[in-house]
Amino acid sequence: VQLQASGGGLVQAGESLKLSCEVSASISDINVLGWYRQAPGKRREEVAWITSQGRAIYADSVKGRFSVSVDYAKNTLYLQINSLAFEDTAVYYCAATYSGQPTKWGQGTLVTVSS
Repeated sequence: VQLQASGGGLVQAGESLKLSCEVSASISDINVLGWYRQAPGKRREEVAWITSQGRAIYADSVKGRFSVSVDYAKNTLYLQINSLAFEDTAVYYCAATYSGQPTKWGQGTLVTVSS
């Protein structure tokens, strides 16, 4: 299974961006699909994820600005980011966890927010 993240880029503070993550296999039986990010010099952190029950969960730092969604027909995970701030600058990774298997990671897409 491979994950391909895309949609990053250079944006101005306050603008919006939508990231995509295409999964090469069916995601209908995935336990968890999620987005993580790693800012320069910082640890990778969880941002938003969707459980197998379709529940969306967000880190406190992004609640109200980030929205995660899934298109099961396209095997694609999305992350809508609104009101981007400088501190959102990071490499964003998508990850998929199938039952009984190690988490699989995408290669990351860079989001740079200029103030």
